[in-house]
Order: sequence, then C-alpha cells, then structure tokens
Amino acid sequence: MRKVTAGLFISIDGVTQSPDKWQFDFDEVMGEALTAAMNAQDAFLIGRTTYEEWSTYWPNATTDLDFARHINEKPKYVVSSKLARTDWQNSILLKGSLANEVPKLKRMEGKDIGVAGSPSLVRSLIELDLLDELQLVTIPVIAGSGRKLFTGGEAFKRMSLAGVTKTPTGTVILTYQRKR
Repeated sequence: MRKVTAGLFISIDGVTQSPDKWQFDFDEVMGEALTAAMNAQDAFLIGRTTYEEWSTYWPNATTDLDFARHINEKPKYVVSSKLARTDWQNSILLKGSLANEVPKLKRMEGKDIGVAGSPSLVRSLIELDLLDELQLVTIPVIAGSGRKLFTGGEAFKRMSLAGVTKTPTGTVILTYQRKR
C-alpha cells in the first residue's frame, strides 16, 4: 500500500507560511533529502490554496526546473470544497471526503503520495490518521508571525521519530511516522 507523506519547511517557532520569506540557506544535504523524498513520490495531494498558488507558478517556472518538471508531470489530487474544477495539467479535484478518498488513493498502484505545502491539509490528515510520515525541515529562524502547522486545537496524537539529519547550515530535518 502506498504511503501519504508530507514535507514542510518550518521555523523554530512553528511557522510554515511563506517559507520563501525566511528560508535562505539551502544546502547540499537539504537538496539530497528533498530529492530523495521527491523520487519516492509519483503523485501529490494538495489543498486549494497551494493549488491556486502553484498552478500559476510551476507551469511557467524558470527556476527549480527539476521540481517544476516533476510537479507538472505527476498527478495532483486537489482537496477543496470551493473549487468547481481544475485547469493545471494532471490535476484531479477530489469530490468526496478526505476520510473516503485518501484510502482509495493509498490502495492504488504506485509510489508514495506527497503532500506539498498545504499545512491545513496536513493537520486534517493527521487528525484522520491518514498521514503516514511527516518530514519537518526545521530552519534555524524565528519567523515571528505567520500561519503555524499546529494551531492548538488538535487532538492528541503520538508519532515515532524515524530520522534526524543535521545540515551544514544548521537546518534539522526531522522525520516522524504515525505511531500504530
């Protein structure tokens, strides 16, 4: 069965919003870890906000061309109750509830399904016990403001630490798996 994995840039104070404003020191170790995660995925699960931001950027990207090619070519399952349709290449709007649709995706043949961006979606997947792995790329900054991954209203969940990688720039990549 496929796994649903999420990877997020996160500041020391828990902010995940707009990492482009505070994530400056990308190093080789981070690149290797993110490339390995990308190579393990052949589909994405994204929320509406990420869809709206990325669908206008990645099809015309002039930088990060490997990721642009990867994200454009792979199936993208979009979770939204507000969107009526999707226009981005290989995007599929999920019509049912997460609780029903994600298990169907996990039973399909293929590699992992990556959750790109979408911290609200990540929270929902954790709440529904549908997220198998969470990779937090912890940047050594205090962002000060912005949306956080956890808002304080989540139910108690236990995770197991599956890996820790420290990079030359002081970033720590923490990989957690759902405790079964």
